[in-house]
Amino acid sequence: MAAKNSSSISHFTLTTFLYFLLLSPTPILVLGLNITTLLCAFPEFSDFTSLFSSSTSVASDLTQRSFITLLVVPNPSLSNDEDLTHHRLSPTSLADVLRYHVLLEFLSWSDLNSIPASGKLVTTLFQTTGRATGNYGFVNITRDPSSGVVSIRSPAPFSPSNVTVLSPVKALPYNVSIFSVNTLLIPSGIDLTASETRPPLGLNITKVLIDGHNFNVAASMLAASGVVEEFEADEGGAGITLFVPTDYAFADLPSTVRLQSLPADKKAVVLKFHVLHSYYPLGSLESIVNPLQPTLATEAMGAGSFTLNISRVNGSVGINTGIIQAAVTQTVFDQNPVAIFGVSEVLLPIEYFGKNPVLPSKPGAPTVKRCSVTGNITNSREFSGIEWAIIEPFVSTGFS
Repeated sequence: MAAKNSSSISHFTLTTFLYFLLLSPTPILVLGLNITTLLCAFPEFSDFTSLFSSSTSVASDLTQRSFITLLVVPNPSLSNDEDLTHHRLSPTSLADVLRYHVLLEFLSWSDLNSIPASGKLVTTLFQTTGRATGNYGFVNITRDPSSGVVSIRSPAPFSPSNVTVLSPVKALPYNVSIFSVNTLLIPSGIDLTASETRPPLGLNITKVLIDGHNFNVAASMLAASGVVEEFEADEGGAGITLFVPTDYAFADLPSTVRLQSLPADKKAVVLKFHVLHSYYPLGSLESIVNPLQPTLATEAMGAGSFTLNISRVNGSVGINTGIIQAAVTQTVFDQNPVAIFGVSEVLLPIEYFGKNPVLPSKPGAPTVKRCSVTGNITNSREFSGIEWAIIEPFVSTGFS
């Protein structure tokens, strides 16, 4: 009897859910969007699909999106595209070009055919990176009323890049639509040749931190873990941005945070959690549109995990892990493709340290004197209008 009632309840629940699903005016979110899987059913776009699947950072960005319109290029057009055949795009440039083909709005075929004569501005995934100049991460969609041809171009004046929409490919109302276009759309401001001719920087990150005089603990941990070699290997590609806690930040960790006791592999993940796999100078950090940023730890542990929330807080760049709120306190090094910033706290991921906010160090910790220093961030000696800690005496954290 109990089994029968359970079966009836399950059937009723499923029927009720489907009923409300069909009648709901609000679209159901599509989570974990896999564009590669959708495109695999269309061999005529296999070259574009290969480009998309090779860029893990773009795939990671899409896991946070539920409503998109994707522009895809057929194989013959892609093989004849001058931007691909005449230039060897860097991983960063190629990823940003692909992001420019992801419109952050669901547009149906009828939507495109009802575009007003004045056109329609739509933001793209590229705009969310903070690397677009002004609104050049948007696209302007227009429709010729006489011919019905729909064109998409950059809003930048005199931009030579524009595409023509050829036909609809697939739609998953009201979440995903895919349209074919006649060629690649290149966002204004991307230098297609700069990164391919740029020599590797060959920066010794550990030496830079030691020369900074206040990053000895971080330098020691990086050298001991071996991840610093991985960071330096990325200098010639997309570039990297490191957020390095000061010695004071390590000394101020509460006794409940057992960072030292983590196994080596998890300690390496925590270090990767302090690194973005793109070069961001300070100005770009201050203008990031999409605050949720994947880290090198995200690439190692899976999309959607180990992300940092970056935003402006009280005139400075703030970094929130979910349990730690830190601030960028100084620029240690900044030369494309590497940026290194000092931060006021050790960035602790919720995946390893729980979801409860981490409190200041335990009673009896070193005396902390607070002082406010104002000024522009120009080198490792200057701070920008935020509080920083001077700890006397210095207490060894015991990290190695």
